[in-house]
Amino acid sequence: MTGQTQVRRGADRGPARRPPEAGPRAHARPNPRNRTRSISLHAIVVVVGAFVLVPLLYGVIGGFKNTQQLSTNPFGLPSPWVPGNYTSVLSSGSFWRELWNSTFIAVATTVLVVAVSAMAAFIFARFSFRGRELLFTLFAAGLMFPFAVAILPLFVLLRMFGLLDNPLGVILPQAAFGLPMTIIILRGFFRAIPGEIEEAATLDGCTAFGFFWRILLPMARPALATVSVLAIVASWNNFMLPLVVFNDPNWWTIPLGVQQFQGQYASDTARILAYIVIAMIPALGFYAVAERQLIGGLTAGAMKG
Repeated sequence: MTGQTQVRRGADRGPARRPPEAGPRAHARPNPRNRTRSISLHAIVVVVGAFVLVPLLYGVIGGFKNTQQLSTNPFGLPSPWVPGNYTSVLSSGSFWRELWNSTFIAVATTVLVVAVSAMAAFIFARFSFRGRELLFTLFAAGLMFPFAVAILPLFVLLRMFGLLDNPLGVILPQAAFGLPMTIIILRGFFRAIPGEIEEAATLDGCTAFGFFWRILLPMARPALATVSVLAIVASWNNFMLPLVVFNDPNWWTIPLGVQQFQGQYASDTARILAYIVIAMIPALGFYAVAERQLIGGLTAGAMKG
């Protein structure tokens, strides 16, 4: 009876279940080639980050030292901390005047270059006429024209028109040299917008300018933000053109202020470091805020193009 009972119990349970076989992914090992590539990329990122962050940290910490501490202990922490280098820069009226000049020139340049480039890119993207591609190629060729080559004839023209020691002498040339890149970027965005949208707007009685102003520009906000960031950063970092145009210290920008401050306090390295660090804060802050928009706009433009 016991044997029959055990047989029946075994039959009631059904056939024995096999353990699930492990698929090929369960025992898959990471590809050595992919692992090597990942390690190499991380190493490159670490090295590049070190090249960027180490000088920045050295400047920030060095601004809290005096010249003697920089000579005896250049890489250590300040002992004692000297915040007077930063406070003396922030309390000077010349720094805030240079900050305002740089901001005003950068904003004016950006508004001008984006407005003109948007209209030109609209013509190149949505209209067909003889010589369009040739004219666009001429604009694109402006990218290969170095600014330093044009500085002498540009100075002669600015002096002829009385634009020396005038912010327009910096704003207008900066906008002119920023047109090629801006037109190329905006044209790619404008061409990616479907033609059916323009046809529907035309049937609703929208003019060409109305389509450009009411439909095209709102749809191209990522592109407009991208070119605006590029124009502001380029204007903020421009040194040669303000150096040629401005002799009046009241119109000096931040790069010129850094040069003047370095010449005035050539023996006080710690104070120079403090000035440079403070001068970098507006540009770094602006780029940190606009970084996502900049990268997103460039990526979207590349995908559409």
